[in-house]
Parts: sequence; C-alpha cells; structure tokens
Amino acid sequence: MKIFKKNIITLLLIGVSALFLSCKDSSKTISFDKENTSTFYFFRHAEKDRTNPINKNPSLTTQGLERANKWAIFFKDKNIDAIYSTNYKRTRQTAQPIAKEQKIEIISYNPKQLISEKFIAKNKGKNIVIVGHSNTTPELVNRLLGEKKYEEIPDTDNNDLFIVTHHKNKTSAKREKVN
Repeated sequence: MKIFKKNIITLLLIGVSALFLSCKDSSKTISFDKENTSTFYFFRHAEKDRTNPINKNPSLTTQGLERANKWAIFFKDKNIDAIYSTNYKRTRQTAQPIAKEQKIEIISYNPKQLISEKFIAKNKGKNIVIVGHSNTTPELVNRLLGEKKYEEIPDTDNNDLFIVTHHKNKTSAKREKVN
C-alpha cells in the first residue's frame, strides 16, 4: 500500500511538472504571436469648428480638444509605435495629445496611398494609430480588410474606433464606441 501511495504521488508530481512546463512553452508561443500581430486603431478626428461653413480646414472646438485629450488617455497604455494623420488642422490636433503622451512624431499620410503591402510590412508587429475623416476612415479599414464591411461615419460622430488586427495573412476588425 505504501509503494502504491508513493507511485501515485510520483505520478502526480510528474503530471503537475508537465503542466507547468507546457504553460511555460505556450507563453513563448503567445509572445511570438505578438511579434507577428499588427494592430491598427482607426478613428475620425474630434469635433471640428463649424462656425464658418466655407472654411475647409477648421480647428477643433473646445469639446474636440477635450476629446483629443481623452484619446491620449485611452491610448496611454497601448504602446503605440506610430501615429498617422492627414494634413488637416483637425486631424493633427486630434493626434497631437497622443503623440505627446507616446513621445513620437505624427506622420502625415494621403488616404488614397496609405494602405499597401509596404505599409503592412513596415508596421508588422506594431500598434498604429490612424486619425482620419468620416469618409476615409471606414474606407481605409475596408481596404485593409479586403472587403466592404463599414459605411461612412456620420459627420457628427466622433467616437467610433475601428480596431483592425493583422496576423500573418488574416485580418479582422471590430468597431467600438469610445469616450
């Protein structure tokens, strides 16, 4: 009976050890996957000044500046590697607090030329923020997905966030409301 109990205890110890070793190995796999996973955060600029309807390049309103600061808080712990913005006041003002918090420069982009194999390869394994417009943001997400999944954002909607994950040759997206 004593030998039987000893064998059971030995087998349990071996089993527990094997379990711990397998957990350790799976954490290496997760780490490896993160290196090959790119996350793109797309959203529209914050609230713009609409007092002059002929102004094609307005600044943000006070509410828009507050929202831009909220975006910086949202991205604070996300280890952002690059921030892309169109070259308009409202998009750059939206991106600026994030850039300041992350201590990185804003990269200007042309929506017609942004999504490409070169862009995807350049940002492999990185977390990227892309600030755009009501019409270009869903269009860029759709191009990255390779399908028309999202329609234009209403001109008054400033809190939609599209999170696109690209891993190897598989791309997925989800849409959330933030702040």
